[in-house]
Amino acid sequence: MSEDDQKTEQEAAMAEEAAAQSAEDQDSQGSAEETADAGGQPGGVKPPGMDTLQDEGVELDDENVNLDVILDIPVNLAMEIGRTKISIRHLLQLNQGSVVELDRLAGEPLDVLVNGTLIAHGEVVVVNDRFGIRLTDVISPQERVKKLK
Repeated sequence: MSEDDQKTEQEAAMAEEAAAQSAEDQDSQGSAEETADAGGQPGGVKPPGMDTLQDEGVELDDENVNLDVILDIPVNLAMEIGRTKISIRHLLQLNQGSVVELDRLAGEPLDVLVNGTLIAHGEVVVVNDRFGIRLTDVISPQERVKKLK
């Protein structure tokens, strides 16, 4: 093969490569325009599809609610007869027989707290030599939710 033949073959190969590159560029521009028109990104890159959340239309009522899954969850129940604030000096001076004055009056109802949330009021009773509490007023679930906000 002569030098002229080699140059001709190289030129033909380069021209072929340039034509292929030009065709690729035109295809990518066309698809980029299509993608851009469709609200996507240029260069043929499509954003990942995102499913929209839809309301299933399932309404919960007493019949649809299955409470069995939560019935065995332990909660902390506390009966609060009153509170007070004292200084550390007074706290260290407490000993057997000391009286701490609370912020409630005698006969006033106790607070019943579940995990720190007030759910009821009650009064102290004695049953078989044990203290208990008789619930006198139970806070409605709607009022409890309002207090959380």
